Amino acid sequence: MSVNIHPSAIVSPKAEIEDGVSIGPFCFIADKVKIGAGSNLIAYVSIHDYVTIGRNCKICEYTAIGGEPQDHGFHGEVSYVRIGDNTLLRENVTVNRATGEGNATIIGKDCFIMDGVHFAHNVHVGDQVTIANKVGLAGFVQVGSHTVFGGMAGVHQFVRIGEYCMIGGLYRVTKDVPHYTLASGEPLRLNGLNKVGLERAGIDEAERREIYNFYKTLYNKERSFTDAFNEAVSTKSEYIPEIQRIIEFYEGSKRGVTFWGN
Repeated sequence: MSVNIHPSAIVSPKAEIEDGVSIGPFCFIADKVKIGAGSNLIAYVSIHDYVTIGRNCKICEYTAIGGEPQDHGFHGEVSYVRIGDNTLLRENVTVNRATGEGNATIIGKDCFIMDGVHFAHNVHVGDQVTIANKVGLAGFVQVGSHTVFGGMAGVHQFVRIGEYCMIGGLYRVTKDVPHYTLASGEPLRLNGLNKVGLERAGIDEAERREIYNFYKTLYNKERSFTDAFNEAVSTKSEYIPEIQRIIEFYEGSKRGVTFWGN
């Protein structure tokens, strides 16, 4: 196979471009770029230095990847963007490099990223994540695999969102969202379990009920959250692995965790 480059594209001879890559009209590819086999840049795509794109990715018009971070703490250090295999970036997506020497902004494999999504510096997104139009992820946000965002949601810096979550469109996410939950409302609240996501993860009905009951125990109005959580920590080994992961997620929170809705 060969590389197909449109005559109007500007592609550095120093870039590492594997077989089967297609680079469309008016694209710009900088020196320190790696593009995996079979990836397709439709048109008007800009890829700056220190970017690695996986195999069989599709990147649509006016997407810009690897721009310097929009961060007062950035001072010209070498940092990276890494995008996994089979990921789709639709039109007008922006992905900034990380702040901090050697750090990276990361988008995982098999992600579906829709129009106008912004990934700020040091964002880490897992595999098979779907992000709808105009979502903004601020600096240092972490998103677990298989999570879905509704359009125009905004995520505050340093927030963590677990695996198999669903974030409602138009809402602000200012605190961590734990694994397997639905979150929406203003202020944001947990509204239940992501049953579809849990089914896709192979978690059966009995385990889903156990996870749901655990969350209801944490957010029982008849006792404080602190008491309920401390008890859960002390008996963590007695729970199924999914609940153990939820407990560990709470233990790792620095911004606090979104509470269960009324």
